[in-house]
Amino acid sequence: MLSGGLDSCVTTAIAAQSHDLALLHFTYAQRTQNRERQAFTEIADFYSLPGDRRLILNADYFAQIGGSALTDLGIPVPEADLTRKEVPITYVPFRNAHLLCLATSWAEVLGARSIFMGVVQEDSSGYPDCTEAFCKAFALAIEAGTRPDTHIDLITPLIHLHKSQIVKTGKDLNAPLHLTWSCYDREDVACGRCDSCILRLRAFEQAGVRDPILYQ
Repeated sequence: MLSGGLDSCVTTAIAAQSHDLALLHFTYAQRTQNRERQAFTEIADFYSLPGDRRLILNADYFAQIGGSALTDLGIPVPEADLTRKEVPITYVPFRNAHLLCLATSWAEVLGARSIFMGVVQEDSSGYPDCTEAFCKAFALAIEAGTRPDTHIDLITPLIHLHKSQIVKTGKDLNAPLHLTWSCYDREDVACGRCDSCILRLRAFEQAGVRDPILYQ
């Protein structure tokens, strides 16, 4: 599952060490969907994925559901607040459950044995569908809801890492971090003020690595 962001890119690099890749991307009416799709395409090209091993699915019904600053242009993306305790307005309600359902469907068709997902619990915005508890519960749903001879592991290699560790892992694996996009708000240059930008900037600084993308 490759959004085109830092975490999913590093997860792809990890998966490529031991698995043949098939890359899945979602557009769900998010503000930066065009830039994220570009990142997905460029990362897929970097790994030389043929067309039948990459899939882009449209889940734009999230705009109709609403309730998130990422999918409702009437809700502004707030400035970062990494001390916040409540779930932020950039949370897309139960998004990862929807995306995992579709990923499981394609995995079963492909005969895949693993789904890699770049969720992070320890050093993130605090989304409930990025937690280990959620992923363990969904893994049980995959096992219960697929063919008896289907066995698909849900693998979340970054879930307990700090962002700086993710950056270092990406560098060690030669992941194309320069192709990634993390900003919630802009598609030309990263805003440098949303949660995702600030988490990313802090991670690169702590890792002692220069962030290769441009900021406002």
